[in-house]
Amino acid sequence: MAEKETLVVASKVKAYIKTTADMKCSAAVIDVLSDKIREMCDTAIENAKAAKRKTVQDKDFQ
Repeated sequence: MAEKETLVVASKVKAYIKTTADMKCSAAVIDVLSDKIREMCDTAIENAKAAKRKTVQDKDFQ
């Protein structure tokens, strides 16, 4: 199986966690976040298809 592409900017996530909570971020967090985003996008895609649209909109994420 091919390696999954990272969907988040690791440096931005790490900087956010550092400035928000003065904590460090393990590399595994980036993979988990990418998986969560993939799941959210898949659901949004299905919602757009159900509405017979070819454009995913913000409302599809709710």
